[in-house]
Amino acid sequence: MSAMRWVEAAAGLALVLAVVYDIFQSVVLPRPAVNKFVVVRYLFRAVWRTWRWVGSRMSRLPRREAWLASFAPIGVALNFMVWGLALVLGYGLIVDGLRTEMRPPPPDFGTSLYFSATTFVPLSYGDIVPIGVIARLVTVGESVTGIIVAALAITLLFSLYESFQDREKQVVQLDALAGAPPSGVQILETASEHGMTDELIKTFDDWRGWAADVLESHLAYPILFYFRSSHDNEAWINSFGAVMDAATLVLSTVDDKSEGPAKLMLTVGNHLVEDLSWYFRFPHPEDPIVERSEFDEARERLKKAGYQLQPADAAWEKFARLRKKYATPLNLMARDFAIVPAQWIGDRSYLPHRERTLRRARAGGGRRRPPTP
Repeated sequence: MSAMRWVEAAAGLALVLAVVYDIFQSVVLPRPAVNKFVVVRYLFRAVWRTWRWVGSRMSRLPRREAWLASFAPIGVALNFMVWGLALVLGYGLIVDGLRTEMRPPPPDFGTSLYFSATTFVPLSYGDIVPIGVIARLVTVGESVTGIIVAALAITLLFSLYESFQDREKQVVQLDALAGAPPSGVQILETASEHGMTDELIKTFDDWRGWAADVLESHLAYPILFYFRSSHDNEAWINSFGAVMDAATLVLSTVDDKSEGPAKLMLTVGNHLVEDLSWYFRFPHPEDPIVERSEFDEARERLKKAGYQLQPADAAWEKFARLRKKYATPLNLMARDFAIVPAQWIGDRSYLPHRERTLRRARAGGGRRRPPTP
């Protein structure tokens, strides 16, 4: 076999190993990894931007949401399609490098690619037969690889939908307390007006567990971020933001015995936001996003609901300090995923603080969390 054939086979082997490693990191390894979807990550993000651009130009909200919701399942298929094509190409290069061990020898690279594709599926018709030891091992290896990839695709789909359903159960249950779209102020109003302090404590406890589950599952399988809630005026980002805002208001503005659970919820929630911000490389300027006038309106609503309130200036100072830790990444995430805006979450371009944020960005005020080794 000539030196060029060896180089071709070696290149094919390198491609196969790279894809197999990527599949292992992305699907098999049940823990967050830094370089998820290495082979398809940039393509995936580019497709999402195009998909979102098309959806944003749809005037009817139900049609727009249906379009955006279809991206995640298609994205899963896209991942495996790209992996499959890359494996077929890699094995095709190996076969073409080993053509002297095939009968009849493939006359060109297209024929080697054809043999690779029919072996990967596998649907080999026997028109080309490996006769050398290495060629036979490669053929068996590709056939086994094809079966494993198909099995992993099915397994991943079941795992993704199970994680999606677990995430959405809490989102749906929160509607009764937070409204739709959800609101942190509404959570506290409902709890006070109906004497449900114990339910408020339970909500903070449940969502603390929810945040920990999402932290593990969504960083392990980032495609889950793109699975949208199936009900109108619902989005997991908005629901999570509403619970975070409710916890922040309890800690800064109102006197309530749910302060302990609220603090625990805020701690785990900030951990989730911090890791998501790092993964998506969102800037993290210290901005509570909410205007003082909005806070004062919320404070008046809570006073009418029967809460004992902290002094306004001190409450605002603490509220702003606590909300700075999660506000910007959460808003950027909501906008990146084209979520329908809720109170204090999502598109805030109509507020005066927008001009200040733009000036800070131009001045280089944003910072990013460095990747952890």
